[in-house]
Amino acid sequence: QVQLVESGGGLVQPGGSLRLSCAASGSAFRLYAMAWYRQAPGKQREFVAKISSISITMYTDAVKGRFTISRDNAKNTLYLQMNNLKPEDTAVYYCNALKSFYDSTDYPSAAWGQGTLVTVSS
Repeated sequence: QVQLVESGGGLVQPGGSLRLSCAASGSAFRLYAMAWYRQAPGKQREFVAKISSISITMYTDAVKGRFTISRDNAKNTLYLQMNNLKPEDTAVYYCNALKSFYDSTDYPSAAWGQGTLVTVSS
């Protein structure tokens, strides 16, 4: 089974940038689509972005043009480059795996990791 460890969060000012990482265990990483999610205080977890095994990408409207999802299959690592951060981006960010890029993001394949906290505030 894939195990996931998120990192890279922190406190940044509005307009700032962060790059999140998601380290995935298992030899089958390259076969999975991967996705980022976030959960703001008092809100449900929501989909942010996903990437296929061959790096086709899709983003939620709220982050289009600001966030970039990418992957390095040789390192079993998923990334989320976040630019021009806004206070509404404040959340715990999680990654997860999809057996297909076309699977519903409501049903990821792996157990949730601990997430990494992103706080955007001046």
